[in-house]
Amino acid sequence: MDAKAYIDSLIEKARVAQAVIEGYDQAKTDQCVKVVGKALADRAEEFAMDSVVESKMGVYEDKIAKIRNKAMFTWKYLKGKPSVGIIERDKELGITKVAKPIGVIGAITPVTNPVMTPMHNAMIALKGRNAVIICPHPSAKNVGFKATECMRAALKEIGAPEDLVQCVEPDKVTMEASAAVMAECDVCIATGGPGMVKAAYSSGKPAFGVGAGNNQCLIDTDADPVKIAPMIVTGRTQDNGVLCTCEQTIIVQEDMYDTMIAEMEKNDVQYYDKKEDVDKLRETLFPGGELNKKCVGMLAGDIAKLAGLECKDGARALMAACDVAGVAEDLSKEKLFPVIAAYKYKTWEEGVDIVVANLDNMGKGHSISMHSFNDEHIEYAANRVHVSRFLVNGIGSAGLGGAATNNLVPTGTLGCGTWGGNSISENLAYYHLINVSRIAYTDESMPFPNPDEVWAD
Repeated sequence: MDAKAYIDSLIEKARVAQAVIEGYDQAKTDQCVKVVGKALADRAEEFAMDSVVESKMGVYEDKIAKIRNKAMFTWKYLKGKPSVGIIERDKELGITKVAKPIGVIGAITPVTNPVMTPMHNAMIALKGRNAVIICPHPSAKNVGFKATECMRAALKEIGAPEDLVQCVEPDKVTMEASAAVMAECDVCIATGGPGMVKAAYSSGKPAFGVGAGNNQCLIDTDADPVKIAPMIVTGRTQDNGVLCTCEQTIIVQEDMYDTMIAEMEKNDVQYYDKKEDVDKLRETLFPGGELNKKCVGMLAGDIAKLAGLECKDGARALMAACDVAGVAEDLSKEKLFPVIAAYKYKTWEEGVDIVVANLDNMGKGHSISMHSFNDEHIEYAANRVHVSRFLVNGIGSAGLGGAATNNLVPTGTLGCGTWGGNSISENLAYYHLINVSRIAYTDESMPFPNPDEVWAD
């Protein structure tokens, strides 16, 4: 059976299952959502270990937290929200909204999150009474399939069709299968590299994709280096730095730069400011200007050794002093390993200019983090920088995808708007995976507008 015929067989089973869930009420629908999330949260240790072993990247403990916390935050967010039938009645406007499923969702999932992302995709797809077909990354296809089987068993236990959640079998994971999933499903969620996202948008079907991350961390003079240094290091080193939300830089006012560096060093960061050392690090991580895939998810000490650099024992991250922002500095790009670029600025406006230059090089549309209590400064940056998320006084790796400490929608897919070549500029949520019909009631008492009044200044 060729790839298209195989995917067509999955689609056929998904449509049969989706026809069943379309008849579910809100309570039964929400039960489906809850059980698939809890099933994986309850086995987070097992799936975290499987992920690390198969993908050969990431940190076991961090992957446990990602699976468990994302399941919990997603269910907490989805619980009680209407997604079946009439979801809103606006009597004043005379508009009633009716939610309906999209149908079959195709989800192309990344090697960096081989369990958390398909789990979240399944939860939000089911919330809209859709079926979902997971197409895992080739380097994590076994754990992706196993996670899907766990979700299917949970659905079967409550009497729901198992085929609401399916996964391409490991021996059938190919580029042709991914292309067929994108082309044959009603909507595609593409979470991964730019080539795959571009293919999803070129598939001829509606798609939700992600852009490159490059989370710039802009630090104001009213921030406390003692408090924020461990936050930044935690964000940078989460899952060995493979997340798109990890802090990539620190951009610090020049008068507090030395203090900030000292606090970073106290938090097990190895700092390099000699040109020859920074050059070695850059050439190791970006040979010929391209990211060295061998370094993805590598420990800080191993990167230093590969670059021929001295590094203190137990270093959690490496940090390089950078004088130039943007395209002239490869270290200003997204770094999928625990390495930080450090910049100085004189004025807040100059700091924001560094952010803009680095994002013009890579990551426009995604996110930045700010440590500041100055609303004028925060809003200046928000008006100036073209990203979809500005996280204030939080940890980027945990917070930008939705966390207990903010009200961003919990997600595994962070839309980056047209700046990042995406269709949405927010975190992907269940409401993106439903069609909404609108009942418009006629109100004969509404006056016809007076043109003179409408066009008057």
